[in-house]
Amino acid sequence: MKITDIQLGMLRVPLKTPFKTALRTVETVEDVVVLIHTDTGHTGYGEAPATAPITGDTLGSIIEAIHRFIGPRLIGQDVANLNRLSTLIQSSMERNTSAKAAVEIAVYDLWAQLHDAPLYQMLGGGDPVITTDITISVDYIDKMVADSLSAIDRGFESLKIKVGKDIGLDIERVKAIHAAVEGRALLRLDANQGWTAKQAVHAMRTLEEAGVVLELLEQPVKASDIDGLKYVTDRVNTPVMADESVFAPSQVFDLIQRRAADIINIKLMKTGGIANAIRIADIAQLYGVPCMIGCMIESSISVAAAVHLAVAKSDAITKVDLDGPSLGLFNPVEGGVIFNESEITITDAPGLGIREIRGLELLDL
Repeated sequence: MKITDIQLGMLRVPLKTPFKTALRTVETVEDVVVLIHTDTGHTGYGEAPATAPITGDTLGSIIEAIHRFIGPRLIGQDVANLNRLSTLIQSSMERNTSAKAAVEIAVYDLWAQLHDAPLYQMLGGGDPVITTDITISVDYIDKMVADSLSAIDRGFESLKIKVGKDIGLDIERVKAIHAAVEGRALLRLDANQGWTAKQAVHAMRTLEEAGVVLELLEQPVKASDIDGLKYVTDRVNTPVMADESVFAPSQVFDLIQRRAADIINIKLMKTGGIANAIRIADIAQLYGVPCMIGCMIESSISVAAAVHLAVAKSDAITKVDLDGPSLGLFNPVEGGVIFNESEITITDAPGLGIREIRGLELLDL
């Protein structure tokens, strides 16, 4: 099975409600889709969103990176040579992790199709059913409480609460949600780099002293502020998770050695795809540090790849935050992983199992 052509397309899916964090507001999934074609008639699918405040990738930069730098390296290559393909992708240019992820996901999809097996089985196997949390966007207190109760009514047992805009109001938001859910769901707090280290310690101590129990606090400080992250980790009882502070395996080593975080958040758009995500999970497991698998505002194309990884690496990846498809008004993907609110199930179809992407607009490049 050899690669003969690479096509790019645009996929747009409106969200049920705007996705609001301390960094940005998103109203529509707007992603670049990669289709890698082969001489056997098989097609591999990948996807990448524009997440400029986090990865630095825009729609234009993703398209340009794949079309001019990454894609041409892969034409004529044999899908069976997975490690070589991954090396070609990762060495094609500096950074541009989302573009690399989209292409590598499609390559892994083809590799599993070559062996006529679901991707998770090729990565090590596991139980093909997992459960995700859902994001509660930062908003007025009454709206966040209403969204939290609605999520619980839909069967979600873990809520990821976005904060980081106003420290005093953030504390009141969390207290109100904690009181409203009455222990019916685990609460995860994501500050999205919105606090200083001292603000984070103040907020967490205030919440802890008020009896608010949180499963974790995600990325309270700026991504580059590892000293600040450690400052918070050393001073609060709630486990602290690093997200934007961790893109590459080398950064995981540094965080673990400095004891700067208790949990690592893996996202394929940060790691540049599946190969580095596997390395991060293996490093973290070696040191006994748990991981979460997360996503950006993505559809069920790239999120499906993250699901396969989560299942295969479930010993290391113990927390799941893959609610991207649940946030959309509809699922444009036919086949593959089944997203049913909090429950996510992998079918026995080869690769990612994707048969069709409705509404995909192919680009004329």
